[in-house]
Amino acid sequence: MTRATTETPLKKRIKRHVIGRKRRFFAATTPGLETICRDELKALLPSGISMTIVEGGVEFKGRLHDCYLADLSLRTANRLLMRIESFHAANFQKLEKNLTAVPWELFLLPGTPTHIRVTSRQSRLYHKDAVAGRVQASIAFRFAQNEFSGETTPEPTVTQQIFVRLSDNHVTLSIDSSGDLLHKRGIKPCAAKAPIRETLAAAALILSGYTGTEPLVDPMCGSGTFAIEATLIAQKISPGRFRDFAFMQWPSFQPKRWQHIKQEAEKKIVRTNSPFIFASDQDDRAARELENSVIQHGLSGIIAISTRDFFDLSPTELTNRTGLVTLNPPFGRRLGSRRESEALFLSVCQRLKKKYKGWKFVLIAPNPRLAGMVPFKSTTHLLPHGGLKIALMTGRIPDKN
Repeated sequence: MTRATTETPLKKRIKRHVIGRKRRFFAATTPGLETICRDELKALLPSGISMTIVEGGVEFKGRLHDCYLADLSLRTANRLLMRIESFHAANFQKLEKNLTAVPWELFLLPGTPTHIRVTSRQSRLYHKDAVAGRVQASIAFRFAQNEFSGETTPEPTVTQQIFVRLSDNHVTLSIDSSGDLLHKRGIKPCAAKAPIRETLAAAALILSGYTGTEPLVDPMCGSGTFAIEATLIAQKISPGRFRDFAFMQWPSFQPKRWQHIKQEAEKKIVRTNSPFIFASDQDDRAARELENSVIQHGLSGIIAISTRDFFDLSPTELTNRTGLVTLNPPFGRRLGSRRESEALFLSVCQRLKKKYKGWKFVLIAPNPRLAGMVPFKSTTHLLPHGGLKIALMTGRIPDKN
């Protein structure tokens, strides 16, 4: 006769308050990409889940397993937060009183290292370090008051991030479910010159209408961000397939549910051995690093990588079909003078106009004013990136000059 496992009081509380009920989540994204992120969530999660676009992200209510799926699958989100508590506090006395009531043991394992991140806007509590200190003290106090008798928990190895947002004297506490920012796919070994984040590259591909069925040429590939993101889309591979997440060390983590979600995602993968994504760079080391990484992660069947100069390459050498060309010329702040970068950008545009007739394009401009110099029609999206304001342009190059 099998003996039933007795759940401890803490496990029952976690099951009732965290696993068993809907909670509020926030998918943070680059300002300007909120609608794309919302559309991703709509396609991903069950119908009927309420979603609200706010500045810098999307608020939604869902179950804990919806959080797992979103972290695994979202291509344009930077991180996913789960709301813990919210309350009004216009002074430290009120803040401390509310913090002592927060059941941190439902969200953190005993001994978990934490990093408290505080933002304050139009609130009387504006001293961020003082607020962070109170939050840290409340966590320590809560665990000191609970002995957790009968609990067997793994040794935490991940620092959990707690976000504290104060706005108009209203406090919102959240925990980061992602860990490393979601643009870190766990694929690329190094960053090349003029890098672009994977989340922004994925958004650019979505904005261009890329479906993963047409040829894609990434002729200034660097570390291969566009080519890799296109591969993940074309083969229907979840962007989080090759990495871990902070929620895996929450006391509410459900390993069997997580394994099921990953297995369902694996079933959707479409493999091909016919390359139609072409990545090249004049830097031989960058091309070799990309090729090694692609092989290591089982993505080589769809990508052909070479060492070529963009200005010596013609797409007709690679494919007899038109498709999408993606270009991220070097950013002026990182490579050379502004004049040199602008001259390079204009040369790139002329080469596109001459050799890529009829192709769709994604073009990153290091300065928004360059968008007006593009010699063909484009749609421009101004987005923040690495302290810069860049222009992300999409469109189609005319068949005739």
